Amino acid sequence: MAHEITLRSPLRSQLKLWKKLYQAKYRYQEGLFLAEGYKVVQGLLNSKWKTGAILVMEKKSSDWHAFLSTIPQGIDVYGLSEREWDTLSQDKEPEGVMAVVAMPARADTDALLVHGSGHILLLYRIGNPNNVGAVVRAAHWFGIETIILSSGSADFTNPKCVRSAMGTLFNMRMIQDVNFAETLPIIKEHFFLVGSHIKKGIVPHACKQRTALLLGSESHGLPEALIRLADELWHIPGAERADSLSLPQATAIMMYECTK
Repeated sequence: MAHEITLRSPLRSQLKLWKKLYQAKYRYQEGLFLAEGYKVVQGLLNSKWKTGAILVMEKKSSDWHAFLSTIPQGIDVYGLSEREWDTLSQDKEPEGVMAVVAMPARADTDALLVHGSGHILLLYRIGNPNNVGAVVRAAHWFGIETIILSSGSADFTNPKCVRSAMGTLFNMRMIQDVNFAETLPIIKEHFFLVGSHIKKGIVPHACKQRTALLLGSESHGLPEALIRLADELWHIPGAERADSLSLPQATAIMMYECTK
């Protein structure tokens, strides 16, 4: 139900805290991260993830009057000056709205493996947060709700990842910093494990059983030790006029074929 919103003035201590959230150690220390952009914030508000606060650039607050009137009561809304906004925003042309998001509790991996339904996605050492965000967006499109990121991967709360996911992140179950050498043998007990390779393997195909799709970075792929664990290896054929597909492209193709 629409209602009037009064913009609160942030304390200096709050601004200092929010600025620190661009560093991963403070995000995990505080259990908070920033999500910038209207579509991203809208995705958050339509999800079960907890919104800590909404931040609006005062200069553009009139643009968001209708949107602000729909924000659930109990969520504080702060108006920031242009100078204050610039210390937090990473957008060259900011829309003027962002959210402070509470990190969800880490999912129980064991319970997920035993009782979870559907396919899952495993990303090994994906260091580019934009790629992680793009993969999250594609996974949501294909109905895959769980993504497990290995140790050494980009943090899913990284602002670039959050932005690239365009609000779909808040529909996902994200599990960060997992030791794949230890976890993949356990995953194999409950899922059909499919690895990806640039040259070897069979053509991707539909999967009726619960499947875990395992992909590595575009630059390095998967190490041989992990490839040997795979129940099946997939290769995406092409005209061989390029060195490789981008990670988001390859992942989207594999998810499409797996889920169709």
